[in-house]
Amino acid sequence: MKLSESDILNASILIVDDQESNVTLLERLLSEAGYTNVASTMNPEEVCALHRKNCYDLILLDLQMPGMDGFQVMEGLKTNAAESYLPVLVITAQPGHKLRALQAGAKDFISKPFDLIEVRTRIHNMLEVRLLYKKLENYSKELEQTVLERTAELRESEARFRSLTELASDWYWEQDENGNFTKVSGPVLEMLGIRVGPLEGEAADRRVEGWNEKERAELQAAIAAREPFLDLVFSRCNPDGTQQKFQVSGEPMFSQSCRFIGYRGIGMEITSKDKDAVTP
Repeated sequence: MKLSESDILNASILIVDDQESNVTLLERLLSEAGYTNVASTMNPEEVCALHRKNCYDLILLDLQMPGMDGFQVMEGLKTNAAESYLPVLVITAQPGHKLRALQAGAKDFISKPFDLIEVRTRIHNMLEVRLLYKKLENYSKELEQTVLERTAELRESEARFRSLTELASDWYWEQDENGNFTKVSGPVLEMLGIRVGPLEGEAADRRVEGWNEKERAELQAAIAAREPFLDLVFSRCNPDGTQQKFQVSGEPMFSQSCRFIGYRGIGMEITSKDKDAVTP
């Protein structure tokens, strides 16, 4: 994150001093240094309203002014809820006021009488810090907005994915890393004899008997190896002697830190399709 010299020279600056000679001197000094966006006021009561309107990058603030001194001005600036940073460089002839000003929120100070080289250096350095702070703040807001947008896009994509899989299959399913069903849509209970969500004293899911153990072992082996599988067929024999066949596809899921968190996939009953295929 870098700043160009033009970024600094184009920064907005407000001079606040009740002495016209001091205002003129600082305006001339800043102009000669190349600063292009400099305003001033000799009325300290205007500062808060001016800053709310213009959001100055730097306020050069004299501490000793009649009616409303610099400390009172800083207290007023702190009420600006839109910004927590106080971009104030105080001007004082009283050495004892420097520490108090810093404790009140000022970021630096300039001593009177002015050392012009020191004034230019402190102004330049403070503006550099201030503008970097603003860039970082803006970047954080942009990053937060990007995250929100990407999250919304991801949720929309997941919703479309589930909608498409539900249209192309009898059910959609998700399992956690322990093999427990966490999400399903479609007639899973009726087709597979599975109840999702444990009852008191029961396992997470209950299965009916009669599965072809060889086929189920093949499916479980693929899941245990955390490998994707496509159109894997398994069957069961019901108590009435009828047989059912199912076809399932799935893929492993991983967190952003690459930790395995389970499987998701689709399934469908193909018993009726087999009957249709042999019907004359």
